[in-house]
Amino acid sequence: MAERPVTHRRVLAVALPIVLANATVPILGAVDTGVVGQMGTPEPIGAVGIGAVILTGIYWIFGFLRMGTTGFAAQALGRDDLDEGAAILSRGLAIAALGGAAIIALQIPLFAGAFALSPASDEVERLALGYMGIRVFSAPALIALYVITGWLIAAERTRAVLAIQLAMNGLNVALDLWFVLGLGWGVRGVALATFVAEWSGLLLGLWFCRAAFATPAWRDRARILDPVRLKRFAQVNRDIFLRSLMLQAIFMSFLFLGARFGDVRLAANQILLQFMSVTAYGMDGFAFAAEALVGGAMGRGQRAVFRRAALLASLWGGVTALVLAVAFALGGAWIVDIMTTAPEVRAAARDYLPWMVLAPLAGCAAWMLDGIFIGATRTRDMRNMMAVSLAVYVAALLALMPLFGNHGLWMAMLVSFVARGATLGWRYPALERSVGSEPVGA
Repeated sequence: MAERPVTHRRVLAVALPIVLANATVPILGAVDTGVVGQMGTPEPIGAVGIGAVILTGIYWIFGFLRMGTTGFAAQALGRDDLDEGAAILSRGLAIAALGGAAIIALQIPLFAGAFALSPASDEVERLALGYMGIRVFSAPALIALYVITGWLIAAERTRAVLAIQLAMNGLNVALDLWFVLGLGWGVRGVALATFVAEWSGLLLGLWFCRAAFATPAWRDRARILDPVRLKRFAQVNRDIFLRSLMLQAIFMSFLFLGARFGDVRLAANQILLQFMSVTAYGMDGFAFAAEALVGGAMGRGQRAVFRRAALLASLWGGVTALVLAVAFALGGAWIVDIMTTAPEVRAAARDYLPWMVLAPLAGCAAWMLDGIFIGATRTRDMRNMMAVSLAVYVAALLALMPLFGNHGLWMAMLVSFVARGATLGWRYPALERSVGSEPVGA
């Protein structure tokens, strides 16, 4: 990759396609729900909803591949090591193929365990099993897309990521309408549409990565399976997985604890969590830009470029957080009214809306520093600081919930955001000092 200065234009060129790609995600879920909603009974809606949640939860286990691939590939491409860049792609795709095959092989106990944890009516379970029984066979494709997305971000080719997302979701929507409304295939039609779209997305993604496959190293088994590189790849991805598991524990405990405050507040929390999703989608683009640009600078050992990449990406992330906070302050009540017609839920959601205004500001540093540390593959720090943040969250829960109830729950969530940003910020100077002074990937 030719060396280029880190500019505002370059940061935006990486970030904005990711923001646009993320914006398409809720549309597909709405269409899936809408087409089965035309069948006139509630069971198909519940089946598609619970089936999608279960599969997403299973596939989430392999989400570390996206982040790990970005960090390693950004560093390799940053130092113009195209052979290792190609090998990293192949290494990730091999793991994705094995992971997808394992999910297919273990689908019966996985699905049975999921329904044991989240039981539904017999009819919903029957329909959901039919849905998942089709979609599970695209597990290798979807997990491989995590790897391809990570590799394309590292190469700063986020327009390709946007193109994959648009093509895949567009095809999925078209097939949804044809299979369900046109052919009357119901829930199985929704599953088939997603199956075809995910495998088609993989083929398009591989085509976008064709430059890597023009390099003989992509099939160099000795390089791909090199024990030292595999060990380092495994260590980084293990750390990311553990960090993500702890982060998921915070969000899952938030959901479960929110149920203690009654159905109205639980519903209000669910609505306000959609504000959190919007915040995450908006911030992701600039965090991904940090991953790519910081990783490239790390690969070259250029400390000044590393610092500039971190600062510019964080600046735009901060601007985005401020815009979101203002938007939520001015339009949050209107958004709540669109999402529910229940007067008591509207009132409760407005009561907790100030926490949504504060959330982007409280979480900005955490999102951006996550991107910086991923790009530098300094995942041990991410894991350790996440453990500290989880402990801070638990302490905040114990102190605040008895005093402030559901408000205390939201306070604890935001405290965990601040703790993540503060602890990673504490480790940042050591990370920056290491650039160029030790072997890459150390």
